[in-house]
Amino acid sequence: MMSEAGKGVIAMVVCCTMWGLSGLFFAVLREVPVIEVLAHRTLWSAILFLIILALTGRLAALREALRPRSLMIIALAAIFISGNWFTYVWAIQHNHAVEASFGYYIFPLLSVLLGVLVLRERLGRLQLAAIALVTLAVLYMGIAEGHAPVIPLVIAVTFGLYGLIKKQLRTEPLVTVTVEVLVLAPISAVYLLGLELGWCGPAHSGHFGRDATETAFLLLSAGMTAVPLMLFSYAAQRLRLATVGLMQYLNPSLQLFVAVLVLQDPLSQVQMVVLPLIWVALALYSVAGFRAGARKSAPAP
Repeated sequence: MMSEAGKGVIAMVVCCTMWGLSGLFFAVLREVPVIEVLAHRTLWSAILFLIILALTGRLAALREALRPRSLMIIALAAIFISGNWFTYVWAIQHNHAVEASFGYYIFPLLSVLLGVLVLRERLGRLQLAAIALVTLAVLYMGIAEGHAPVIPLVIAVTFGLYGLIKKQLRTEPLVTVTVEVLVLAPISAVYLLGLELGWCGPAHSGHFGRDATETAFLLLSAGMTAVPLMLFSYAAQRLRLATVGLMQYLNPSLQLFVAVLVLQDPLSQVQMVVLPLIWVALALYSVAGFRAGARKSAPAP
């Protein structure tokens, strides 16, 4: 029989593959406005998550997460993840897929920096070197291109702040994500209703129901949210944190390959210089993570 760690590795690979190939998914919805895509993704995800919680007998867990203090924290997390989703889908639709993948490369090291600044965590020399390299890469990108790398930074910062907020919560991830989409679901429902009734432009201007492929993908966007999250939670319970962190680099790597090879969004000369710097930084960060994991797992003398 396969070990629990083996099952965790398979779950993590499938999870990161779905995230990494999501650019292909959202490229199909290129003609649908980003706000409409996010509204459908939020609304159908809320319904799907509620069904999953009901089938697994965990609806009662929502009561704890819906208490005023928890609800305020989760609502703030919902704002950041919505900004992350918006930026990523916009980047895919407007041929900035390479820049989006850079954001998810930078995110792990930004999370480490947030841990230092907010949670007063301490860094080792390799982690400091990794953060310094990424900082150098971002500065070089901004100076060489003549403008701040807005897309990578927005994606990295929103996802980093989202993770920082979720770190403060003690409720299981599936429950908190359900509350996140429930917070946004009424706004999404009103917006989609407004598209049909003419509140948000011409009446019947929504794409849902007009094209079979677009309609199917708008519905399936809930699965693109729910399935990777459940796989990630399953894997995180069975793997070392360092292993989970290293395997997550499969996500931006696949995003980058999809962007260049499929979506025809080529790497610029500046990006060709920046990418190796980020890879070296991630390698240093991974080595530091494995060393820390090895020290924790070593038997006591």
